[in-house]
Amino acid sequence: MLIKLVIIALLLFIIFNLFRAGIIMLRTTNSEVSMSRYLGRRLVISIVLLLLIFLAIAFGLIQPNPTPF
Repeated sequence: MLIKLVIIALLLFIIFNLFRAGIIMLRTTNSEVSMSRYLGRRLVISIVLLLLIFLAIAFGLIQPNPTPF
């Protein structure tokens, strides 16, 4: 159950960083924080999330759907 909460929290953090990058992109003035900072964070957290999911499946903490139907 804890691993699922961590996965959901990381997914929400990824979406939050996506919206922050979008807000900075829509601003017309030069901002102090660049858009690539939030997009880079999003990329790193996505990679960490994929590794976490693969490790959780490998250790049996979560189980993938056995039938795709």
